[in-house]
Order: sequence, then C-alpha cells, then structure tokens
Amino acid sequence: MAHNIYQISFQSIYVLYQAKVEKKGRTVAELNQVICWMTGYSETQLKELLETDMSFRDFFEKAPEMNEKRILITGKICGVQIEEIQDPLMKEIRYLDKLVDELAKGRAMSKILRE
Repeated sequence: MAHNIYQISFQSIYVLYQAKVEKKGRTVAELNQVICWMTGYSETQLKELLETDMSFRDFFEKAPEMNEKRILITGKICGVQIEEIQDPLMKEIRYLDKLVDELAKGRAMSKILRE
C-alpha cells in the first residue's frame, strides 16, 4: 500500500521536524546530526537536498548508507509499535520520526545515536 507521505517532499517534512525540535530548545545542528547519522548523508548533502523537492521516498531510497544501529530504535510512534511495521519504507520513516521525538524530548545525543 502506497502512503501519501511517500510523495511529500522531504523539505516540507524537515520544516516540521525543525519546528518541533526548536520549540523544545534543541538546535537545527542537532536535528541535522540525527538525520545524517541515520541516513549517511553528509551535512552538505543534506543542505543541498533541502533546496530540492525530493520526495520522502527518494530521500530514503537514495540515502548513502543507512546506519546499522537504527534497528535498535524501538517503541511506539504515532501509536504504532515500530517493530511491528511491515513496510520497509514506512519503518524507515518511523525510525526517523522516533529519533526526532527523542531529540525534542531532551534525550541525550549519545542515547539518541545508540552509542
């Protein structure tokens, strides 16, 4: 089943992530660190992507190297248990959502990055 979120531009989702973390006193640099950690994009690549209308699907499909430790991300996001998500792309999206939530909730960066 194709979800509408797959077609939304990554840039439009990023703006929502940015607002969420800044409202809670975290920084764009921290948000970028989390995104780059998970996807393998460099800070420069991420900034370039934010100037495009790349879809959320393409953002994940073209990610240079998904971090192996992302599978350690567990729990519920939007009322759904991450471990139970069957659709691989939706699982990646929810991993990122969970990381952004942890950042906004003030969790230590070392814990967010599963160090």
